[in-house]
Amino acid sequence: MHDKVLILDFGSQYTQLIARRVRELNIYSEIVPYHKIPENIDDFKAVILSGSPFSVKSEAAPKPDLSKIRGQKPLLGICYGAQYLAHFSGGEVGSSKTREYGRANLTFVDQDNPFLKHVSDQSQVWMSHSDTINQLPKGGLLLASTKDVKNAAYTISGEDTFAIQFHPEVYHSKDGTQILKNFLLDIAQVKQNWTPDSFVEMTISNLKDKLGNDRVLLGLSGGVDSTVAASLLHRAVGKNLYCVFVNNGLLRKNEYQQVLDQYVGLGLNVIGVDATSNFLAALAGESDPETKRKIIGRTFIEVFDHEAHKIEDVKWLAQGTIYPDVIESISATGGPSATIKSHHNVGGLPDFMKLSVVEPLRLLFKDEVRRVGKALGLEPHILGRHPFPGPGLGIRILGDITAEKVRILQEVDAIFVQGLKDWNLYDKVWQAGAILLPVNSVGVMGDERTYEQCVALRAVESTDGMTADWVDLPYKFLQEVSNAIINRVSGINRVVYDISSKPPATIEWE
Repeated sequence: MHDKVLILDFGSQYTQLIARRVRELNIYSEIVPYHKIPENIDDFKAVILSGSPFSVKSEAAPKPDLSKIRGQKPLLGICYGAQYLAHFSGGEVGSSKTREYGRANLTFVDQDNPFLKHVSDQSQVWMSHSDTINQLPKGGLLLASTKDVKNAAYTISGEDTFAIQFHPEVYHSKDGTQILKNFLLDIAQVKQNWTPDSFVEMTISNLKDKLGNDRVLLGLSGGVDSTVAASLLHRAVGKNLYCVFVNNGLLRKNEYQQVLDQYVGLGLNVIGVDATSNFLAALAGESDPETKRKIIGRTFIEVFDHEAHKIEDVKWLAQGTIYPDVIESISATGGPSATIKSHHNVGGLPDFMKLSVVEPLRLLFKDEVRRVGKALGLEPHILGRHPFPGPGLGIRILGDITAEKVRILQEVDAIFVQGLKDWNLYDKVWQAGAILLPVNSVGVMGDERTYEQCVALRAVESTDGMTADWVDLPYKFLQEVSNAIINRVSGINRVVYDISSKPPATIEWE
């Protein structure tokens, strides 16, 4: 069994990052809403309280019952969690005279405390709060301060309870991982036994027990998540796994056959369905992005269901749901905690399919999925494939979709992506693609005037897609790719490069 850490979510934008940092220490962490503390609290070795957009003084503020945790489990309060422990235990929390947001530096009051072991003096941390702790709770012992925050870190005498006003989980807190490591390894004595190999062994064993000799249906997308899910299921049930890979006509150039060959090479029992004409007919004349998404999802369901009915006695639908999808279905203010995520290519399966759902990756973050894939022996080119939207090029063609527009964008995308590979830039980019814009511009080719379309190139760096920065690609590369696109793709006479970050922009344009 893995040692587990419980993270109580108060609605912070950083809660997923806490879980990720804990997982990076090879420790399993689980996020639950603050108002749904598990009954089996003894199964957890330590508890972390997240930040929150609320003020502890607000009537609507989260107020969990920590009676089974406080003083009985090692406990770490972060930001709102630290304020909560102070406010409801004899301390005082008030509004900051100035909003405390951004970089700060720690000054130690008690550097000998194991909580701050190997943390350098004046270590940079990240503040993000409008309230501050004016007075420590009963039994509180100050550990560290910053220039503007006196009570930046404290512990409570007689308990393994620690609290910090800053966010150790964000990149800007330089010793944040060390602080989490001190708390989890030295203070809470949590074992680092959450590894890709252990996950593979545990998951295959559980799948065998759960599925037995039942038949399982999986809709493949060609992406990392569904491929790793298929590999795990294949090891568990073998030929009882039936995979369906649908070509919606909106994939990258030659991708349908390439991916189909890849799956066959992995030994999967896969059915390929080229439904290009179905999708293009359904999308004809539609420009609204949300409507296009719904049409693509609905058409996929129709094609998928048609193929599914050809396979007898299927009892399970497998999905490539990963942990961020599960977390996003959990509301820290009262929403359901077990909403099943629609497969990114399925768009929500109809009730009449009557299949039980199995999600072998629902415990993993995206980077963990890749590490599990590596443990399964999947090739680097499969695991390193850039994320690709479920609706495919359908949301990279702004406006209505035609076969000619798909052809143009496929050609442009192929030149861009191959260029990244040729320049050894592909693995330095998290996601890249081209967007066909619904505008024409004047150009000159030879002695002739042209009036053709424009494409935007997009390349971002990220870890999970929640935030992203545009990649500063070399000018020489952009020049070479732009020239290749204009010279080789009929219908395009202008290329631009998107230098927007997320936020405020999104990675995709639709």
